[in-house]
Parts: sequence; C-alpha cells; structure tokens
Amino acid sequence: MFRKLRFVILFVLSIVTNICSQSQLPADLDKYIEQVLKEFQVPGVSVAVIKDGETLLTKGYGTKELGKNDPVDENTLFGIASNSKAFTATALAILVERGILEWDKPVVNYIPWFQLSDHYITRETTVRDLLVHRIGLDLGAGDLLWWPESEFSREDIVKRLKYLPFSSGFRSQYAYDNVLYIVAGVLIKEVTGFSWEDFVEKEIFQKLGMNRSKLRFADLLNSGNVSGTHAVINGKIRKVAPFLKDNANPAAGINSTASDLAKWMRVQMDSGRVSSSERLFSPKTTEQLWGLVTPIPVRNPVKELAPLKSNFRGYALGFGLRDYRGLKMVSHSGALPGYYSLVTMIPDLKIGVAVLTNAETGEVFSSITNYIVDYLINAPKKEWLEAYKIVKQRGESNTSDFLAKLESERNKTSVPSLPLSGYAGVFTDDWYGDIVIELTGDKLIMKFSKTKVLAGELEHWQYNTFVVRWYDQELRADAFVNFHLTPSGKIDFVKMEAVSPDTDFSFDFHHLTLKPKK
Repeated sequence: MFRKLRFVILFVLSIVTNICSQSQLPADLDKYIEQVLKEFQVPGVSVAVIKDGETLLTKGYGTKELGKNDPVDENTLFGIASNSKAFTATALAILVERGILEWDKPVVNYIPWFQLSDHYITRETTVRDLLVHRIGLDLGAGDLLWWPESEFSREDIVKRLKYLPFSSGFRSQYAYDNVLYIVAGVLIKEVTGFSWEDFVEKEIFQKLGMNRSKLRFADLLNSGNVSGTHAVINGKIRKVAPFLKDNANPAAGINSTASDLAKWMRVQMDSGRVSSSERLFSPKTTEQLWGLVTPIPVRNPVKELAPLKSNFRGYALGFGLRDYRGLKMVSHSGALPGYYSLVTMIPDLKIGVAVLTNAETGEVFSSITNYIVDYLINAPKKEWLEAYKIVKQRGESNTSDFLAKLESERNKTSVPSLPLSGYAGVFTDDWYGDIVIELTGDKLIMKFSKTKVLAGELEHWQYNTFVVRWYDQELRADAFVNFHLTPSGKIDFVKMEAVSPDTDFSFDFHHLTLKPKK
C-alpha cells in the first residue's frame, strides 16, 4: 500500500512539475518544433531547456529513423560532434586545478615529442593555444587525417602535424581547427596515464550523472535508443552512414542525450557546482573557460536574420562567445554525418538550450533555439522558421548558380596534355601520405591510402584538370584534381579543391600538395 501511495504522490508531483515547467515555455512550442521538422525534412530532434538551475524541458520530437515510427525521446543518443570540445576543455581545466597542467605552459613541457612545422611555434604553443584556434593553421587544416574515417591513430595524427604548413602568423587570427583538440586528448593521456575517454568518463560523466552519454562509438552501437543519421542528398532526405571512428573523439566524438546535456549545462552555469557538497571545478575555472581569447571578426547578418547582429564575437576554451540582444551568449555547434547539434547558454539569466538533430540541417537547431531563447528573455517575436527558410532557399540558389557558372566556363573541347597513363602513379603529400592514381582499362581511379572511402573515378574536366567523383556519393565532396606539368611534360605536382562551395571544410583537399613518389 505504501509503495502504491508513494508512486501516486511521485506521479502527481511529476505532473505538477511538468505543468509549471511548460508554463515557462511558449504554449505552442511542440507545434512549432513539429513545423520546423516538416519544413526542413528532419526526422527527429531532442531538446533540453534549463533556467535558474531548473529543467524546464527534456523532450524528443519526431522519429529516430526516416520512415519508421520509433519516437525520439529525452534519452535518445545523438552525436554532438564539436560540442565535445567543451568537455575536452573542461577536462584540461580539472587538471589545471589539480596542478598537473598550467594553461600557459608550452605543450612540449608535457608532450616532449610534440612538433609543428615551425620550430618557434612548436616551442611557444601552450596548453591554452590548443583550444582557441589561433596558432596559424588554416581553417580545417589537417582534417583529412581523420575525416572521413581514416586509419590514422590519434598519435599518428599528432605526429603528422609537423608537416602541416601554416597559413597565417602565430596568434594573429582566428581559424577553426580540429587537430589541436586531438593533441589535447593525447596530452591528457600523457600526463594522467588515462585515455581521454577514460578520464572524461570518470571525472565528468560519472560525477554529473551523465549515465547515457558515450565516449566510444563501439559503446554506442550496443546502447539502444540511438538516433539514426540522415542528410539531404540530391534534394531528398535519406539515411546516411554514421561516423564510427574514435581517433578524433576529443574534438568530435561524444554521443549524448537531451537529459544528460541538461545536467551539463546546469553545472556549467553554476560555476562547476554539482551539488551542495561537490564541485566539478571552481568559479575561477568558469572565468577561464568563458573568457574570450581569440577575437572573431563581426559581420552583419543577412536582413532576414537581423536580430543576430552582434557587437563582439570570439572563442574561449571550447566555447564560442558573442552577444545576442544585449546579452552574453556562450555556445557551440556540432556537425558529423547525419547529426547536427547546438548548445547555447546565457549565463546572466541562467538559460540553457540544447538541440540535437538527426539530419544535416543547421536551420533546425537555429530556428528552435532562437525561438525558445527569445521567449525566455521576453524579446520581440521573430518568425525564425520563415527567416531560415528564405536564407536556406537563397543559399541553395547561390550554390546552383555557382555550379552552373563553373560548367558554362568549362572548355569542353579541350583535351588532356598526356595520355591517361601519364597521369597514373603514386603521389605523396608531406602531411597526409600516399595517394594512388591507377589506370584501370580506360579509367583513372584515385585512392587515398589511409582513407578507404576516398576512392573514385577521375572524369576529365578541361585541359589537365579532372574531377574525382567519389564512389560514395554520401560524401558530397567531389573535387577538382589539377595536374601541374614541368616544361618537359612530366607531372610536377597535383593540387585538389572541392567542386561545390557547400562541401564540408573538413574535406581539406586544398591543403594537399601531391608530388610523384620517387
């Protein structure tokens, strides 16, 4: 009898709590989210909202997989991709508090074999520099070492950075990278003896009660209640293969849920407090994690997104910073095949919103987040769904125009300077390694030695330029292959660049300089 009575009391309390929480959110929120999903062809999302330390909402919408009725809920796992960076930064902060690391000590003090292509930058790069995108590498430089799934280990990736060229001055400007977060993961192992996964599991997940979150893809596959992965390909939403390699986990490897991210945001906004008797980190660490280090140029948004106009932007330690409607905003987005996510916090009002989606459409997490935040801060109502719809359509039109212009300027009557056999061979890049171009019948086939999915047929474009059409069209990353010849008609070197401006920047083909292997 007591158990039954206790169950009834708890059930009633949960209903009352839900009613109170819902009253603090837009009355039409469920309907709005369903409209967003329909408009942008996204099967499902999971959303967490917190305010003043209380959870207002953890809820799933839609389905885990296109064409099936298995619903998303608050405990459904999604890849959070680059939102993992904040966990890596927090892990380093814990080690700083324990006196094991110092933010402004050189990385070589802790990883003696760490080496970049410039001796001065190698010597001067600090633990803090690993997290703030300012050492002089180009946007996404070196990402082909791990993206798409490669055979390079985490240590292999770090060791190959000594061949990666710089594109700007040390600490002179912002350029987003992933590879230095991989270095940060190796750093944790060097100073603790624990892998990044084991350290984050023990020191963060267990202490916060993030019991559903996963740090290894192998663990994810056996977890149950995992969202599928989707993308729009050739105008239609479809399932795509998930990313399942662990080598870049410190940059992009966590899978989590709306319920667990509510716990994460609550602790972050309470300066590391887990409970009245336990802390993950001190308030001073919050100042470090959320203190702007690398300024980012401020650009005016398109007219449809005018409320996004900001006065400052920058990057802190694993978090992006900006102002929104006069309030400081701490946020980060994440993108992996089939998963897009956004975590947003407004510290002054203790508001946190996390949106996890199972398709590659950033307009979804932006529309939902902005709608909720505007309501919670009593901002003027904005039709975000319509605004992002217009912006997306314009972007698609611009891409179509760009590709049409490329085609119109192509000299279709031109022919290669060499017989096809003259373009075949083994080519090598200093930081990636070997790429093979082989003649099979009357076709040239390109294969990346450490990235099996990067295999495709070379189609003549014009002159000595070809386009590699990857066999796996889920990549959406076909690329120009430009052969540069010596005066004697031999191949001197080969350069590549993505055909479409929509190609993910992590396909950094343009950073390769391929030379015939001798």
